[in-house]
Amino acid sequence: MIGLFDSGVGGLTVAKAIMKSLPTYDLVYFGDSARAPYGTKSQQTIQAYIRENIYFLREKGVKIIIVACNTASSALTEEILEAAQVPVFEVISPAAQAAAQISHSRSIGIIGTSGTVKSGVYEKTLKKIAPDARIYSKACPLLVSLVEEGWITKPETASIVKKYLLPLKSKQIDTLILGCTHYPVLKELIAQKIGKKVNIIDSSEAVATSVKEYLKTHPELDAQLAKTSQSWFYVSDITTQFKKIAQQILKIHVKLEQV
Repeated sequence: MIGLFDSGVGGLTVAKAIMKSLPTYDLVYFGDSARAPYGTKSQQTIQAYIRENIYFLREKGVKIIIVACNTASSALTEEILEAAQVPVFEVISPAAQAAAQISHSRSIGIIGTSGTVKSGVYEKTLKKIAPDARIYSKACPLLVSLVEEGWITKPETASIVKKYLLPLKSKQIDTLILGCTHYPVLKELIAQKIGKKVNIIDSSEAVATSVKEYLKTHPELDAQLAKTSQSWFYVSDITTQFKKIAQQILKIHVKLEQV
């Protein structure tokens, strides 16, 4: 099985991308909704949560783990990766790699939560891949709440997105990274407001592609993964809103189990 975890509902966009890219592969998702958001916690606390989440998924028998959360991805350490004992994928490197490959002008924008933008993790990763890139970041702290409230098509959301993107439009970027796994829910609106000439990099799609390519080159691991098209969704707290947004993202009936 392929395991994924996030602080809550945003990582379901990654689960959706995996289900689309690898439709026959069994999947286990854990949303740590009782302790969300991770972005307000210390690095030490987030790393403790990561270890617990990895342990939970390992107990479920997963052979690959995807950290479907930008905050948690930025808090990973070599010690955590080694202790996981299975390949661990995060959402930052694949998105940065995709942006570096597709950008012609080398002018790249990033939107994310305040914590992700403040960490500078995307800038550091991009500079390793494309030292000549000009990188512009913009924190968009309200977007997660708007997604979780289900305000996807509200005019207020469109106005807020437009205002957030204005500084990046003035920089004439040609590529924009959605640096939060909630943001793909607003991808159409973001694309509309940033303009047709700007490439949108969806981190959920980027990591799904990365996992698929990895399995092609590691057939021995691929052979260990169950392929019965089944999915299990666990959360640390079940709320009506979580159920609603999960249904909206995945477009299928989702049975949540609390752990």
